[in-house]
Amino acid sequence: MPAPPFPPRTPARPRPAVAQAQAAASAHELAPYRPDAQRAVRVRSRRLAASTRIEPHRHPWAQVAYSSTGVLRVSAEQHTYIVPPSRAVWIPPGVEHVVTVVEDAELRTLYLHVPAGRSGPAAIGRTEGLRAAAHWQHCRVLEVSPLLRVLVEQIGDAAALQPPPAPPAERERLLATLLQDELRRARPVPLGVGLPQDKRLRTLCEAVLDDPARHATLPGWAREAGASARTVARLFRQELGTTFAEWRQQVLLAKALSMAARKRPMAHIAAELGYASASAFSAMVTRSVGMPPSRFFAAA
Repeated sequence: MPAPPFPPRTPARPRPAVAQAQAAASAHELAPYRPDAQRAVRVRSRRLAASTRIEPHRHPWAQVAYSSTGVLRVSAEQHTYIVPPSRAVWIPPGVEHVVTVVEDAELRTLYLHVPAGRSGPAAIGRTEGLRAAAHWQHCRVLEVSPLLRVLVEQIGDAAALQPPPAPPAERERLLATLLQDELRRARPVPLGVGLPQDKRLRTLCEAVLDDPARHATLPGWAREAGASARTVARLFRQELGTTFAEWRQQVLLAKALSMAARKRPMAHIAAELGYASASAFSAMVTRSVGMPPSRFFAAA
């Protein structure tokens, strides 16, 4: 029987707690927000404290998760997405996902009815064809436009005036149609960090996501996990098709993007991510994405 990839060992340092509070996503709790053909879009708003974790769950409707304030981390389909207020994550029906609140957040959750034979918002497929529809079968990061943000608020207000089981008013139906079209037009953003299947390696990756600056090199993380750097490096290549340094760099870029979206100064971002100076951080970004941080953060 082959030896486990990581020898059993008491961790040198426990992972930071990510679940000081937990929010269940039970069928009973979600029932009042279930979308259907009559009410194709439902909006749920919650204020959640940092470290709140919404446990793994799935539902038969599609979901768009974003925060009007604060930062989320959404994990689904072997990827994790760090989501500042300017971004949202599309989650197709039936996909298991976990939401962790990185920074106190006003969570806005859209639940969308997906008609049979469709892959995305109701408007998808009518104008963009099968290739575009296929994109909606997987999680994707979308840009949150000012119009989309306002539509979410207005649909929530309209539904409150005429809650179920009463049918939606004409205004709510029109707003929902416009919101679905705005979602279809939302610009996709190629953000996301791959996660491995191997449970022990995944634990190490989750630790890096929680605090990427705790160790600057692979040997430091390997010692904490109780494994050799060589073993961890091999598993990264096998599981994710990349090196640890390249994977961690994507984590750092995602963290930097979320801080930049909150207007943090470049020097503050560099220091929090473990760089000795803003110029060293700027060089890393430029080397990674081919443009300086000012252009990258504006474009991404």
